[in-house]
Amino acid sequence: MKVLLISANTLTYPYPVYPLGLDYVADAISENHQVKIFDLNDFKNYDEIKEVINSMLPDIVGVSIRNIDTADTIDPKGFIGTYQKVVESIRNHSKAPVVLGGSGFTIFPTEILEAVKADYGIIGEGERFSLLLNALERKEDVSGIPGVITRGNKAQIPKPWEKSFCRKIDTNNSHIDFYLKKGGMLNLQTKRGCNYKCIYCTYPHIEGSKLRLIPPEEVANTALELQKAGAKYFFITDSVFNSDYSHSIEVARAFIKSKVSIPWGAFFSPTSPPKDYYRIMADAGLTHVEFGTESLSRDMLVSYRKPFRKSDVFDAHKFANDAGLHAAHYFLLGGPGENADSLNETLSNIDKLDKTVLFFFCGMRIYPYTALYDIAVLEGQISKTQNILKPVFYQSKSISREDIISCVEEHAKGRINWIIGAGGEETAKNISRMYDRGHYGPLWEYLVR
Repeated sequence: MKVLLISANTLTYPYPVYPLGLDYVADAISENHQVKIFDLNDFKNYDEIKEVINSMLPDIVGVSIRNIDTADTIDPKGFIGTYQKVVESIRNHSKAPVVLGGSGFTIFPTEILEAVKADYGIIGEGERFSLLLNALERKEDVSGIPGVITRGNKAQIPKPWEKSFCRKIDTNNSHIDFYLKKGGMLNLQTKRGCNYKCIYCTYPHIEGSKLRLIPPEEVANTALELQKAGAKYFFITDSVFNSDYSHSIEVARAFIKSKVSIPWGAFFSPTSPPKDYYRIMADAGLTHVEFGTESLSRDMLVSYRKPFRKSDVFDAHKFANDAGLHAAHYFLLGGPGENADSLNETLSNIDKLDKTVLFFFCGMRIYPYTALYDIAVLEGQISKTQNILKPVFYQSKSISREDIISCVEEHAKGRINWIIGAGGEETAKNISRMYDRGHYGPLWEYLVR
C-alpha cells in the first residue's frame, strides 16, 4: 500500500519541534509498504496537500496530532481547527481512509476522531499503524487490534508497545532541511514511559508507567546519524531523561565512546544526582538542562506528588552550574492547594537560584487520565461527562490565576530571565531572526542571569 504520513503540527514557538514519532511509524511500516512523510511546518499551505496526494495517490493517509492546544493561560491557542482543515483537504482530493494518531490524539481519541471526522484512530504508540495496514490489506476486522478505534466506538487503552523501537531517518525528506535551517535541532529518544506520579502529567497514559530503555549504543548510533544528517544540536525527548540515572549515564558514555560531537539538551527532574553526574553529562556534550521544578513550596511539591524536595532542587541546580551547563527551571503554578503563602514561598526561593532562566506557566490544564482530573471532578470543577477538549484549567480555591499572574509579573519586573508562558509570538520572531543569523539550539541561554 502507498502510505502518506502527515505531521499536522504547525506550532513553531518557542522553536520548531521535529516530528520524531513519524520516523518510528515509517520504519514500522516501510518494509511492506511505500511511505512518504509530509510536514506542514515545511509548507504551511493546505494546497500543498493536494499536490502531494496527486503525485503519490496514497491508499491511506495518517495524520499525526502532537498538540491539542498551547495549555497556556496567557496566550491560549487551540489546534483542532487546523486538524479539521487538514482532513478536509485530504477528503477534497482523495478517497483514501484517514487515520489519526500521536500524543495529542491519545489524550482525547474519541473527541478528536469525531471532531475531524477521520476513519480510524491509533491510541498510544504509532507503530500499531503497521497492524492496521496489514489488517486492511487482508480485509480483516480491525476491531480487535489493540489501540485502534473507529468513530462511535469507546476508546480502549492499549498496553505499551513491547517490541523494539526502530527509527529510520530518511535524509531525503525535505522537512529535515526545514529544521536544520530553523535552529538546526533534531530529536532523539533514549526510552519510553514515565515512572513518576505527578498529578497533572499525561506521559504515563501516553507511554505507560514502566520505563522501556533503548540500548545506549543504539541511542549513540542514532545521534551519529543525526549529526551526519547536518544537525547542529539535538534534544532528547524523554519525559524525564534522568528518571533512570544508570541508563542516562550509560547513554552519555556511549556518546563519548562513539565521538558524538554536537551539543544537546534534555528535560531533567531536579532530584539529587549521583556524584559527578552533571560533569559526566557535560563531557558527553550536554549543554542545556531544563528542570521540571514546578514549585519551590514544600506543600505544593507534596500536592503535585513530585519525587523531590526543595533541597534537591538547589543541589541539582548547583551541580549543573558547577559543571558549566546552562540551566532553566519550569514552574507550574496554581494547582491544588496553591495560595498566596505557597506562591510567595516559591518566588522567594526562586531568588536563591542564580545563573538560570525561569519559565512560568500560571494555570494547570486539566487532562483526562490524570490525578488532577479526578481532583477536579471531586471538587466539582468539571463533571465526568464534560468535554474538556477545549482547554479547562484547574482553579485553586485560595488564589485566582489573575492574582498569580499579577504577582509573578510584579516579582519579575526588570528581569529578562523571568519568562511568563512560552514567550509568545514576539519571542518566536526574535528566535527566528537569530536562527537566520546562524545561531542554533534553544537559545534561552542568552537570557541567563
